[in-house]
Amino acid sequence: MIGSTRALKVWAYPVPVDLRKGFDGLYGLASAGLKRDPLKGDCFLFVNRTRKRAKVLFWDGTGLCLYQKRLEQGRFSKLWPANGAREKELTLSELALFLEGSVLAGKITLSPEIFFPVPLTPKRS
Repeated sequence: MIGSTRALKVWAYPVPVDLRKGFDGLYGLASAGLKRDPLKGDCFLFVNRTRKRAKVLFWDGTGLCLYQKRLEQGRFSKLWPANGAREKELTLSELALFLEGSVLAGKITLSPEIFFPVPLTPKRS
């Protein structure tokens, strides 16, 4: 399992990527292409043109980790828009569904918004 907290963000790269890239190449795409620091602990999702392979780059606190998956049947959901506009932010739950091959991942919001509880104020008598 890649982390366990909802505070961890997943950034999907907005265009297909040549997945022959390794740690350094994907680190460069995350930092230069997405303008995000991969060493802050977020996950970065990259998918190839045919959408049969995906890689996730993340920092576990001691080093960069690279998770790779190849689908034997079907394709990953298409996360990038036709015009290749912006990165897509996912939650860890949505990343898990995406890596399972769910067609809904990235198309609709599957996770609720982050909820911050408000402290209760005592009632005045």
